[in-house]
Amino acid sequence: MKLLAIIFSVLTGILAGDYNAQTLSVEKQDSIMGVQPTGRYRLVKENEQQIFRHSSVADWFIEDTMRHTRKRLGEGMFKGEDVQVRDAVMAPNGRYVAFAKDNYLYIHKLDFGTEVAVTKDENTDIISGIADWLYEEEFGTTTLFAWSPDSKMLAFVRLDESEVPTFSWDVYADTQYPTAESLRYPKAGCANAKASVCVYDIATKGIQRLQVTGDGLQDVYFPRLRWYKEDRLFVLRVNRDQTKMEVLDCNAKSTVTYPWYQEESKKYFVDYSLFDQWQWLSDGRMIVLSEQDGWRRAYLYGNDGIKTRALTPESIDVTAVYGVNEKTQTLYYQAATTPSTRDIYALNIKKGDITRLTQEEGMWSARFDQEATKAVFCYQSFTTPNTYTLCKVEGVKCKVERVLEDNKEVQEAWQANNLPEPEMMHIKGLEAMLLRAKSQESRAKSPLVVMHYSGPSSQRVLNRWRKRFEYALVEQGYAVLIVDTRGSDCKGRAWRNETYMSLGRKEAEDLIMAANEIAKRPDIDDERMAIMGWSYGGYETLFTMSQKNNPFKCAVAIAPVTDWKLYDSAYTERYMRRPQVNPRGYDEASLLNKAKDLTGKVLIIHGTADDNVHVQHTMQYIDALVRADKQFEMQLYPDDNHFLRKGNNAKHMHNRVIQFLQNNLKQ
Repeated sequence: MKLLAIIFSVLTGILAGDYNAQTLSVEKQDSIMGVQPTGRYRLVKENEQQIFRHSSVADWFIEDTMRHTRKRLGEGMFKGEDVQVRDAVMAPNGRYVAFAKDNYLYIHKLDFGTEVAVTKDENTDIISGIADWLYEEEFGTTTLFAWSPDSKMLAFVRLDESEVPTFSWDVYADTQYPTAESLRYPKAGCANAKASVCVYDIATKGIQRLQVTGDGLQDVYFPRLRWYKEDRLFVLRVNRDQTKMEVLDCNAKSTVTYPWYQEESKKYFVDYSLFDQWQWLSDGRMIVLSEQDGWRRAYLYGNDGIKTRALTPESIDVTAVYGVNEKTQTLYYQAATTPSTRDIYALNIKKGDITRLTQEEGMWSARFDQEATKAVFCYQSFTTPNTYTLCKVEGVKCKVERVLEDNKEVQEAWQANNLPEPEMMHIKGLEAMLLRAKSQESRAKSPLVVMHYSGPSSQRVLNRWRKRFEYALVEQGYAVLIVDTRGSDCKGRAWRNETYMSLGRKEAEDLIMAANEIAKRPDIDDERMAIMGWSYGGYETLFTMSQKNNPFKCAVAIAPVTDWKLYDSAYTERYMRRPQVNPRGYDEASLLNKAKDLTGKVLIIHGTADDNVHVQHTMQYIDALVRADKQFEMQLYPDDNHFLRKGNNAKHMHNRVIQFLQNNLKQ
């Protein structure tokens, strides 16, 4: 995986035309985060230390390639102190670098080698320019600041966490007395950080607040900023229930804003993340990705914000928009040809003609250059590891120039293991795949493990190169069924929202049905079936084991949510709205109310330092089980987070799961 990450970093440079693939130092390129237009200065990141899922601190340096010197970013402001910083972005003109340290924003001036503070709030609960835990986890971003095209202004989101409740946990290892860690963590129905958007002027050193939170709109999210002119930017505003998304056109100088685009639903949530796929054309028109008509489709909008027409067809979800070649008027995008596959298409915007550029069945993705004339295509499937190919694209034609990486050695090593290819199937409308060892084909019956995630808009049944724990189970003699329940992705908006406002029940019905159907096969032992899942999958596993008609003898739930009132606001309210307006939905979805109905043998696994699904979920559920006189097994991992990768934990956990299954599914 490290090799693939390095390769993709190299490919980014090739597409931009900045590097020679034959002479490039891969190790060095992996840390370069920005290059001045003249090429003299470059921004380098080293010694990265992870904070949460996406965030990190690191040593950032500005290298002068002409004088062969380097200067640590932040050194001018924090002499003699810890100068590791969060995010850093070089201005388009290459004269400034904006960076974040702690909760504040700063600017380094390359011309003079000096640094100034942009924000100086005395209240340490105010965060400027970087994401709080909620924005990072649920809106997939750490950087909430952006340079104007002329580098004269810096826009940033300001988050006031003063009213957000604090969650804390103990750290046990290597200390005589436990120490405490804490973070501001808004749970469902509780106070969020108050968000606003500001603009800093380089010349005047003044900060103005944009008019984006008027009319009582304090409880909103601003997950994206995007400049489109020297003094104009789009601000994405999402209401708390995430049923309304607005793109605000903001004048950075006058601070006046007006809604350029609006999408609202009374029935479902609105997917804010599609904004990341929008494409701006030079004449002011835009390619907008939206599911307003029931499928994720690309639409052409005029520069007045009025929809012109739909570009992509109904009944197929567009999953990425890569770019537009304006000379040939060609749009390039990825779509789910089937729920389990992805292909790349070229669409003539004028004529409406669509050409499929990829043919081999599997998962295709791409990265295009700015003009959409070159692209790196990536292909993978069950039997083929990631293959990267550099292509030249002209309209609807695509010509392979060279293979950058075929991972042939990886494929050959895998084939030597003689492990099976999944058997794809449809089970009464559900996508599923079954894995059985080739050596088991002659056996009469195999114990079955159902593996799933089941969360809204998720997918695990994909024709991709994925060699994980399920193959270890196959080697142990188990058949493994992977299922995508109702609410999964790439089958239209209505299917994605099947579980809206009522998480848990329909997914459990689907898992039970799928297991019962597969158990009808003569090679599956219907008396020896287990189910396991992680995170949302852990929640749904316990929910399923609380249904009287479930066929499972035992279950493994890793880092499970047990009550949605304990989980974060942005994720939970996206699918359930707030507990104050949907109390019945929360009560019916809570595992704490179902402890008395738990059946079978259950192993619950959790890390005590999980900042995402707090170990509090497991502790409250265990308390409910004890009160209901229900027995269970439990495995805790001290001071580890949601992913359980610390030290030897991953290996230990997987061996623990295998031992649990052997103890409960043996003949």
